[in-house]
Amino acid sequence: MCGRYSLTADGSAIQELFPFLNIPPGMQPRFNIAPSQPVAVIPNDGKLTLDFFKWGLVPSWSKDPEIGNRLINARAETLGEKPSFRNAFKYHRCLILADGFFEWTKSNGGKTPMYIRLISQKPFAFAGLWDTWHAPDGSELRSCVIITTEPNQLMEKIHNRMPVILPADKMMPWIDPEPGNLNALSKLLIPFPAEQMTAYPVSRLVNSPANDSPECILPINNP
Repeated sequence: MCGRYSLTADGSAIQELFPFLNIPPGMQPRFNIAPSQPVAVIPNDGKLTLDFFKWGLVPSWSKDPEIGNRLINARAETLGEKPSFRNAFKYHRCLILADGFFEWTKSNGGKTPMYIRLISQKPFAFAGLWDTWHAPDGSELRSCVIITTEPNQLMEKIHNRMPVILPADKMMPWIDPEPGNLNALSKLLIPFPAEQMTAYPVSRLVNSPANDSPECILPINNP
């Protein structure tokens, strides 16, 4: 699964990767993004504008928005089967911006957080789904979920799943506003090349969502 990640890149670095994107001013670096928080998203609504959705998918048909607390990840292999994701897979896809993510591995009788990023240290995009939930009072909640897949050779030493990271040439097909061909879209949801990624242990500060500082992503020598 993917339960924490970072987006520390500034607007210029994000613009370099997404030259087509309208980026709102004043984005702040995030070192420990957790479920239920607002996250940077590019939805397939045709506007090509960065927006902020709640992390934890609340399907439009849900009666209880608390369902989003359980729907932070979606398995790529079963998107077309699960009622919570089937409609969004076809109509509501998005890019979720990041520049690293965390997983926990067993060591020394406990769990050590590992920070995983691209060797280039550049930002990237998770494949995601989004939806709009209408509250009884008439307000709207836009939310999203990160898609996961089987681990690559780097990640399999850390965890049995990894988030889907889309290469640059697969981003626009993923956020095409038109209803998607599910077979073609499924072929995009594969592990990112391990040789382009790196991982290292970090402080257990990241265990608490209250900690959101550069120390969360600094390497440590003695996990």
